Amino acid sequence: METTEVTGWEIAVLDGGPADGLRMKVSDRPRVIQVTYPCQAEAEYPDGMRAEAVYLYRRDYTVTDGPVRYGFDIASP
Repeated sequence: METTEVTGWEIAVLDGGPADGLRMKVSDRPRVIQVTYPCQAEAEYPDGMRAEAVYLYRRDYTVTDGPVRYGFDIASP
């Protein structure tokens, strides 16, 4: 497998959903960002298992200036 150096880091902002306003650094402007949030269980998970809620944010191609923006995808799994 060949890897390359990432040089294009930039700020991205998430809009809406549970991570509204979160700012992060992204490289190469990914189309989708996945955010996970741990779920609490009523009892211990067996064998280290865990449950997490998954939220998707899709890149907003209409934003042309300022930080890259990602909007919450309400239809995400």
